[in-house]
Amino acid sequence: MKIMSKQVFMICNAHLDPVWQWEWEEGAAEAISTFRVAADFCEEYEGFIFNHNEALLYRWVEEYEPELFERIKALVKKGRWHIMGGWYLQSDCNIPSGESFVRQILEGHKYFMEKFGVVPKIANSFDAFGHSRGLVQILAKSGYKGYLFCRPSGEVRNLPGDRFIWKGFDGSAIMAQRMPMMYASGLGGAVDKVKGTMGCYPDSELIPCLWGMGDHGGGPSRIDIESLNKFAGEMASQAEIKHSTPEEFFEQVEKSGEELPEFADELNPWAVGCYTSQIRLKQKYRAVENQLYMAERMCSAAQLAGRMKVPKEALGEVQRDMLMCQFHDILAGTSIQPGEQGAIRTLDHGLEILSKLRARAFFALAAGERKAQADEIPILIYNPHPYKIEGDFECEMMLWGANFDQVFSMPQVYKEGAILPTQFEKEHSNLSLDWRKKVVFHAVLEPMSMNRFDCKYNKLERKPVIVPQEDSSHIYLEGGNVQLSIDKNTGYIDSWMQNGRQYLEQPISLNVIADSADPWEMTVNYINTVIGNFALLSPAECAEASGVKKPLCAVRVIEDGSVRTVVEAALGYNRSRAFIHYIMSKDTGEVKIKVRLYWEELQKMVKLHIPAAFKDARCLGQVAYGVQELPVDGRENVSQKYIMLKGADGALAVINDGIYGSCVNNGALELSLLRSAAYCAHPIFDRPLVPQDRYMPHMDLGETVFEFAVKFGEPEEVEKAVPRMADVFNERPYALAFFPSGAEKEKADCPLICTGDEVQISVFKPAEDNRGYIVRMFNPFERPAEAILAGGLLQNELTVSFTPYEIKTYRFYDGKAEETDITEKPLG
Repeated sequence: MKIMSKQVFMICNAHLDPVWQWEWEEGAAEAISTFRVAADFCEEYEGFIFNHNEALLYRWVEEYEPELFERIKALVKKGRWHIMGGWYLQSDCNIPSGESFVRQILEGHKYFMEKFGVVPKIANSFDAFGHSRGLVQILAKSGYKGYLFCRPSGEVRNLPGDRFIWKGFDGSAIMAQRMPMMYASGLGGAVDKVKGTMGCYPDSELIPCLWGMGDHGGGPSRIDIESLNKFAGEMASQAEIKHSTPEEFFEQVEKSGEELPEFADELNPWAVGCYTSQIRLKQKYRAVENQLYMAERMCSAAQLAGRMKVPKEALGEVQRDMLMCQFHDILAGTSIQPGEQGAIRTLDHGLEILSKLRARAFFALAAGERKAQADEIPILIYNPHPYKIEGDFECEMMLWGANFDQVFSMPQVYKEGAILPTQFEKEHSNLSLDWRKKVVFHAVLEPMSMNRFDCKYNKLERKPVIVPQEDSSHIYLEGGNVQLSIDKNTGYIDSWMQNGRQYLEQPISLNVIADSADPWEMTVNYINTVIGNFALLSPAECAEASGVKKPLCAVRVIEDGSVRTVVEAALGYNRSRAFIHYIMSKDTGEVKIKVRLYWEELQKMVKLHIPAAFKDARCLGQVAYGVQELPVDGRENVSQKYIMLKGADGALAVINDGIYGSCVNNGALELSLLRSAAYCAHPIFDRPLVPQDRYMPHMDLGETVFEFAVKFGEPEEVEKAVPRMADVFNERPYALAFFPSGAEKEKADCPLICTGDEVQISVFKPAEDNRGYIVRMFNPFERPAEAILAGGLLQNELTVSFTPYEIKTYRFYDGKAEETDITEKPLG
């Protein structure tokens, strides 16, 4: 039989969005019915292969129609049904952290190996709205050989070819294939899809083609299978057209020896609005990420100390909540409003479990602390990071009783008898009593351990009041080597002096940007047309917005002491209001900006505008286990916990707690806070995005809070400091006023100390197979780095060397250290 030189690999799939224009229950129903029809066809048509990924959908089938699940297991054994991709689901491929991509893979691999005995070698993400370059190293070190994707298309992103070698930050590489005609075909349209795909590759001998109805499921149809089989027979003299799998296609490309071009960049942009849409959901998602990995560390430390067992089942439940909400139409913010509400409910479920697990580990690790003296309230702070942290720490507590007179209890925090800088601030409660207290103090925390402080109180005749600064035009703040001035006529920082140098070109501002109802914003890559900004409120407007009775100056100091100063500015734009807190640490000069935004505008965007005083800067943003150089031409960019402008003689870094979009416009860094697009308003030809005869809900109206740490300085200093600063800002030490029992127990040893100030420790958790513990590390720099590990986890110090941007994973078991791949398998 003659072997055809041209082969077409027909990869039948059914793109199934668990949530999009529908809620998850409908997604589950469609998954079951689609899988049932696919199984029927696999059993009926010789040679037909159905491909599907996403462990979540298989879990639904297993739970809700177990008989069908058993049929699928039998078909997989016969090679008639192919487990594709291997992830938990098709996640967004820009917003999840690098470690969260790892968990997508771990959870998927674990399920497919347990249920089907297979682990796919080709990853796919057909419908994601762009792809982080950091995926390459993650995929390569998880055993993948290739990657199938669809977006961005050739009209949006020029590539050296649809088939290429994708290079990661660390030099890792995998083969990648862009599918030029997307993932689906309409009912009865499969033959046309194959013809169209063949037309895209007239000179190629190996052609992949995705077909099957999608989005709301559907997959194969009888008419399409029969017409494809007929077409394959008619074309037999010209090409071998066959039902196939991604693995077979990539294997044949590898065997062919085809020389492929290399591509070393992100696969972006597409749908740049997705970096910001449904920002409250994104913030909630970030909180789950942060608290999950912190809880893992705390529970692991407590287990290593013999105080508790790691609750792996509960942590696994939270992890699946997080992975569900990584789905590309959930995390990207393109679902209907009930889909958003369901995702927030799921994330809150995870956060509730995590709060209980964190408390269990905290109290276990608090054992061994001495009993408090009669006049002190102990403050315990757990540092989850394997290095010392210096900073300003907060803790609320109750006094022994309520004072109804004018006497005021003034706090003073001690560390082993030494006085620490301490101040009181307004507590969350609004009882006008000297009873509930918020204490702020400056301290140094020891690595990955419980830190004990004691708070005592002195009685003052009355509560101290803040004396306003005399200057009528500005408020001046100073800390460390930083001096700020805040213009009392605008409410914005207009000068940032540091070591005698001015770092601001113009004042910081909160700008309003023209936008649309499209949550994807799929027709443009730039959202940067300023149509206004938030302006200072009058004293009467400020009083009304603040809920107070007398006119109130819109810029004023609201907290001041030996630790820090807090200035509040009240601003407005049309019906919207913003309260900005500028927080200056007096010891270190660290500056935080907290924005409480009450947004009432439709189809507009808000950006925090920071115009740096240095030009020709590069823009560097944290992405999934990588640092991406981003355009500085005003295009909307995506990054994660921090973004940096790095010039020849100065740098600006901004760390956030839950935003992802930004741009660099005329040298200024502009952080995208929110956009009030309509829900699921997908452009369709030239039709209106939303009905013109009624009100339709728009996202992210009402109150949203944003917090940033802002750092200017010398380029090398800022670049070196910011990765760990971002870790601490997002995974904050946990403080609680707690009276220990004083029982005779030894304090828990520190399980892990990392010497060296460059490498990030992203994971400390039990191994998936319960054989010891897993520590994952990352070098976030484009230069080699080294870390020295010590602590109770190791018998001896371990020195680990890293190439630029390298991820390394170690298993610690019976005192021994063994390097593994990302999926915890031995190397080699």
